[in-house]
Amino acid sequence: MREIAARRAAIAAFNDVPASEVPADAVTASASGLDPDISPAYAQLQVARVARARGLSGDAVEKLLTAHTSGGGYLSQTIVNVVELNLALDRQEG
Repeated sequence: MREIAARRAAIAAFNDVPASEVPADAVTASASGLDPDISPAYAQLQVARVARARGLSGDAVEKLLTAHTSGGGYLSQTIVNVVELNLALDRQEG
């Protein structure tokens, strides 16, 4: 429990948000730790930081985030494909 609290605090500080806004998937990992997908909540938490780091507007990052969010159907979890989103962000900077 202490380790998760420490991860939550670190992620909150890195993204300049309150720890209460850090979603569960930000502090946990799969067995491999290599999942290409995150929750929309975790992606949304990072929009401002990513926009600053990449020299893009928050709106531009939001649009790309929306375009790379899928699922949410019956018994389907809504996810953001981070690999595809990062590639799209790279093309924006190009």
